[in-house]
Amino acid sequence: MTLIVIGGATATGKSSLALDVAERLGGEIVNADSMQLYRGMDIGTAKLAINERRGIPHHMLDILDIKEDATVAYYQKMSREIIDGLLARNVPVIVVGGTGLYIKALLDELNFPERNPQVRERLFAESDELGAQAMHQRLATVDPEAASQIPEQNLRRVIRALEVIEITGEPYAASLPRDERSYYPQAKQFAITVDRALLNKRIEERVEQMWATGFLEEVTRLDSEGLREGRTARAAIGYAQVLDALDGQISIEVAKEETIVSTRQYARRQGTWFTRDSRISWLEGPHERLLESILASSGNSEVTNS
Repeated sequence: MTLIVIGGATATGKSSLALDVAERLGGEIVNADSMQLYRGMDIGTAKLAINERRGIPHHMLDILDIKEDATVAYYQKMSREIIDGLLARNVPVIVVGGTGLYIKALLDELNFPERNPQVRERLFAESDELGAQAMHQRLATVDPEAASQIPEQNLRRVIRALEVIEITGEPYAASLPRDERSYYPQAKQFAITVDRALLNKRIEERVEQMWATGFLEEVTRLDSEGLREGRTARAAIGYAQVLDALDGQISIEVAKEETIVSTRQYARRQGTWFTRDSRISWLEGPHERLLESILASSGNSEVTNS
């Protein structure tokens, strides 16, 4: 049963590589990008349009409304149901995305602490009053390790950490197992690495392309449909910056520049996350070399285009 995972930072070419692998193997693709779960968030998440998917089935795309919260536990449950069904029919599965925690939750025996809606809502109310920086400072006081791993801008994760700490009375990190007990021991994990200067250039080009292909219009439309009501969706890189511009807090040009900077920072955090997993085989070089490396390492080097 073939299960291939392709991770790495944004703009490293994961989607294109996953398409080629799936095409060669006759497989299907499962998304592991948290923001591509949302319907309508297309340009800003670099989601492949239907006509770009080569007829290959894609799963875990466009399954949430922008007002809904995406959670790791939800992703784990839904994606495993899909993957288990595909593997039971002997269909190769290619998981692709840059949300490292989602991939880890999918592959490993992670258990998630229960939620307390009252605590969570109170913390969000406090954040509305005090601001994201104050909430992050609170987290740094009670759990410095968690604060060092969660950026101040990711208010939803800061609130989640504070919620877990209050519920369990333990540091947030203590609620997640540190070993690598695998739910899918047959999984072959890969990640793409790209020279930093080249990656920064790609990110800038991607953001410029977003603006050129209607990103502002996309955010404006989603704003009218309730984007601000979704705590997860509204915080997405690019979307948060454009919302600030629509509110007159910054200019459109500054929103673009901040999107580039935030995306580069996110890419560095993604790279750091994936380097922690010793099971990952790192790939570098031309696209064809990456493709053949994955097929060979997965025991499928003999597969050719049909």
